[in-house]
Amino acid sequence: MTKPLIGITTRRAEIPNNTYPLIGVATTYIEAVRNNGGIPVLIPLNLHEDELRELLPRLDGFVFPGGGDIEPSVFTAERHEKVYGIDLDRDRVELNLLRWAGEQDKPFLGICRGIQVMNVAFGGTLILDIPSQKEGSLTHHTSEWKLLAHEVKVNEDTRLAEILGSPIHKVNSLHHQSVKDPASNLIVTALSPDGVVEGLEMPGHRFAVGVQWHPEALQDQEAMRKLFKELVSAASK
Repeated sequence: MTKPLIGITTRRAEIPNNTYPLIGVATTYIEAVRNNGGIPVLIPLNLHEDELRELLPRLDGFVFPGGGDIEPSVFTAERHEKVYGIDLDRDRVELNLLRWAGEQDKPFLGICRGIQVMNVAFGGTLILDIPSQKEGSLTHHTSEWKLLAHEVKVNEDTRLAEILGSPIHKVNSLHHQSVKDPASNLIVTALSPDGVVEGLEMPGHRFAVGVQWHPEALQDQEAMRKLFKELVSAASK
């Protein structure tokens, strides 16, 4: 059977003493797709809209990975001093691809920033900085990829619950923003104990799932591998 092509969006990277601009993605995303049956294809930034539209039908599914914050004006939010890593071109590329994937029933998985792009793409809003805007919040912005920072509770009768298999999971946490108002065509599928949204999905879509944690860094867990396996399976159909 031909393996599906899974497009992974990229980010700009800066390497000290390197004069050449780089665009890429963490290898954990690439390996998570490849090890679970898909062929990863990196999607560069700077592509024009007509080029993105030409690329769309050639890919069978998408991963929208983590990274810096989305420009707040995109979802009519005021600027916050803790906002960082803005890249308007990345916002443009990912918001367009995600909207089109939603419209065309293309499978996609949003991770960390990716779940936030997913929400904003369809009209939702974000908490710009959890520690300063959500009273009593847990520590969500750690720097350890393997640290299981807190639990998430997965809502019953959701695609995410079907994939992960049990209602409670301990997850890593490397973010300072989160979903505030979910888009009207999305449902919340998971919450942390302090009420921060940890999962979204689009009912009726072939595979439109977003998680706030980083399952690509937890591939020693069967439940986290299944997120990628199910994405690849949906993209194969």
